[in-house]
Amino acid sequence: MITALSGQKLLRSDPASSRWSAVLGVCFAVGLTGSAVADPRAVVELFTSQGCSSCPAADKVLGDLSKDPSIIALSLPIDYWDYLGWKDTLASSRFSARQKAYSHMRGDREVYTPQVVVNGTVHVLGSDRAGIEDAAIRTQGNGEVMSVPVSIRQADKQINVSVSAGNSGRTDHGEVWICAISKSVPIRIGRGENRGREVTYYNVVRNWLKVGDWTGKAASWSVPLENVKSDGVDAAVVYVQDGSREKPGPMLGAAYTSLEPEPAMVSQARR
Repeated sequence: MITALSGQKLLRSDPASSRWSAVLGVCFAVGLTGSAVADPRAVVELFTSQGCSSCPAADKVLGDLSKDPSIIALSLPIDYWDYLGWKDTLASSRFSARQKAYSHMRGDREVYTPQVVVNGTVHVLGSDRAGIEDAAIRTQGNGEVMSVPVSIRQADKQINVSVSAGNSGRTDHGEVWICAISKSVPIRIGRGENRGREVTYYNVVRNWLKVGDWTGKAASWSVPLENVKSDGVDAAVVYVQDGSREKPGPMLGAAYTSLEPEPAMVSQARR
C-alpha cells in the first residue's frame, strides 16, 4: 500500500511503478546494536503500518539491516490505516503527526507507507535499500546534519545524556529528545491486508520524552530511568534535532544504548 495523503484526499500510487521498486545489490545496514554509538552518520525513521500490504518488505529490510552501529534506525507505526479492518497494535497518532510534519516542512505533501525519512530531511520508499543509502550520503553534504556529538548512558537508575558544543557557523539550537525503544516485537495480524501474517517490527519507538533545548553549548541532562523504561522497552535513543516537534528540521546528532534490566527484575526472572 504505497499511498499518499494529500490534504484530506487519499491518492493510491501504481504499485508496479518502477520508481518505487526495491533496488537490491547495495549492502546498507540500518540499525541499533550494542552500546552507545559514537558519531553515527544517519538517523533513519520508518513510518509503517500493520494494515499496509506493502510494509512487511520494509519492516524486513529494517530487520535485515539492523546491524550497522553507524545508523540509528527507528520504526514509527502510524494509525491512519486502522479503518481498513485491523487496528495497529503499536501505532500512535503522534507518529502520524510527525510524518505529516516532515511532509509540511519539505513542502511536498508526500505521506505514504512504507516511508523512510533520513536525517530529518529526505524521504525514500521504505523497502528501497539503495535509495536509503543514497539519501544518507546526500544528507551528509549538509554541514549541519549529524555534526554534533551526542552520548547516552544508563547509570544508577538514571539515563545520562550529553550533547557537545556546536561548530562555529553552524546551527546552534535544537531540541533534545529521548525515545524508549523495543528492539524486536513480533505481531500476528488477524485481519486486514496482512491477515494471517506474523511480522516482526524492529527498533519500535514506544514513547518520547523531551529532555531539553540545546543552545549550541555543551550540556548534560539526567532522566530517571523509570520515565523511559517500561514493559518491553530494552533500549533508548537520544537525538538532537533542529526546529521543533511541530516543525522538525535536520537531525544534528544522535546516540543509542541498550538498557540493562534493574537488579530486582533480574532477581525475579531467576525465580
